[in-house]
Amino acid sequence: MAPASPPTHSDTTAATRPRNRKQLIVDAAGRVFSERGYHSASMEEVAAAVGITATALYRHFPNKYALFAECADVMVDGLVAALDEVPAGASLKDVLTAVTRITVTHRASGGVYRWESRYLNREDLRRLGAKFGRLVERVDEAVQREHPLPDERLRAVAALGAIGSITMHRTSIAQRRAEDLLLASALRVAVTDPARGRPSVRPVQLPARPVPRTRRAEILAAAVPLFARDGFAGVTNGQMAEAVGLTPSALYRHYPGKIDILVAACLQAAGLLAQGVEQSLRGIARPHDAVVALAATYVAYSFEYTELNSVAEAELAGLPTDLRRPLVLAQREHIAVWEQQLRLARPELDPRQARVLVHAGFGVAVEAGRGLRWRDSSDHREAVTALVVGALGL
Repeated sequence: MAPASPPTHSDTTAATRPRNRKQLIVDAAGRVFSERGYHSASMEEVAAAVGITATALYRHFPNKYALFAECADVMVDGLVAALDEVPAGASLKDVLTAVTRITVTHRASGGVYRWESRYLNREDLRRLGAKFGRLVERVDEAVQREHPLPDERLRAVAALGAIGSITMHRTSIAQRRAEDLLLASALRVAVTDPARGRPSVRPVQLPARPVPRTRRAEILAAAVPLFARDGFAGVTNGQMAEAVGLTPSALYRHYPGKIDILVAACLQAAGLLAQGVEQSLRGIARPHDAVVALAATYVAYSFEYTELNSVAEAELAGLPTDLRRPLVLAQREHIAVWEQQLRLARPELDPRQARVLVHAGFGVAVEAGRGLRWRDSSDHREAVTALVVGALGL
């Protein structure tokens, strides 16, 4: 028998290359995108996270956009597949359990969805929207079967918002505890009547919308809707300058760079929310009432300052560390107020549980607001507030 030929380099490479490399890349990319933001993340970072070269990464994905689009697809496909395994006619609890389990399992990479509408092209967004629509439809079927109400899927998207909130923060909590908390929160949302289950709350007094009285303020006011529509990286100095009747070079007399305009927008968002919270809690003694007031204020703020809030939420992760630090501190202070009042209202919660539920409330507000297309009215604000309070378990 002739001796076997020694293995070639290609044979060795094929033997050592994992068969699921593409999935490993997508998982790593989801984590990098979620942590760093779409534009701040690089293909080199993703490659390093997988343990391959950038050249090897490009053999699987031609560019960063293709990789991002794949991450978004995989996330929704995983949720749809999980529900496909749940028998038709299954209980609402079984349906939401399936969604919760896969969402928490892929928590680190699930935050990709916060940028989908901003960075996907129209065709990819349409296809992804159709998939997500099927997911909402399946959840809504279970909601309506057990708790029928003419709410136009509002409770379904809000319940999914409570569950998906776990991908938007890094609170350390065991997977099983997170699943139990989020499932219970989503179930409470699903049984809340947005029309009748409205908590008694005094009118929210938000700070007045800032009136731009200086050129610097005019630039900021013009930049926010552009950032909200196209994303920070998609807006040029020329667009911002044109919006206020300046030349692009003249912007530098007011801001050192474009990123400083973004930071100013994020600081303005944090300041307005902090002022709203301070006003809403004035004179309130009972923790339960304080949490309801916080919920109503956050909802009112989200409707009143939708563009500003969306910019601050979506772009924060991509800021350099030194610029992001004061904004993160402001965010933590805001959450700490919620956490303290919620634990006073629900003493059985520990700090981590309370924090997870606070974020679930934020997720409900955002997804329910999106479901209503941010059409502002007192009815919509009260309905979303009721769903947030339900998510918190008051």
